[in-house]
Amino acid sequence: NGNAGFQQVLERLESDPVCQRLSLKSFLILPFQRITRLKLLLQNILKRTQPGSEEEVQATQAYDALEKLIKDCNENVQRMKSTEELIYLSQKIEFECKIFPLISQSRRLVKCGELTALDFNNLSPKWKVTTRPIYLHLFNDCLLLSRPKE
Repeated sequence: NGNAGFQQVLERLESDPVCQRLSLKSFLILPFQRITRLKLLLQNILKRTQPGSEEEVQATQAYDALEKLIKDCNENVQRMKSTEELIYLSQKIEFECKIFPLISQSRRLVKCGELTALDFNNLSPKWKVTTRPIYLHLFNDCLLLSRPKE
């Protein structure tokens, strides 16, 4: 989005009749769609092969390899989504000191959300309760509390 030249070239390519007005995302998703169709095709082949035959053994091996490939693809997609979340979060959060690297290969954001912190003032004769919003960011290896910039 930040590169105007790339956007212009992309729009020109996507409007080309050869691309059939499909977006770049469509072309990126297409291999994943084909893999899942292959899985359905192999399931049908397995239903129609004779049990114990060489064809069944080969189709089962192909099906198992395809299952592993789909699992790896899904794990990589999840890893990329997690990394994108960390990048977005690191752009929003400003640390007073830069000793905590938020982006890491092994770190995942598990849960995040806004909470309300209650502050009790014991010094006054009447209990005074004040509230302020804080944000909780639970990662697989640490817990980060943040507050909005004033």
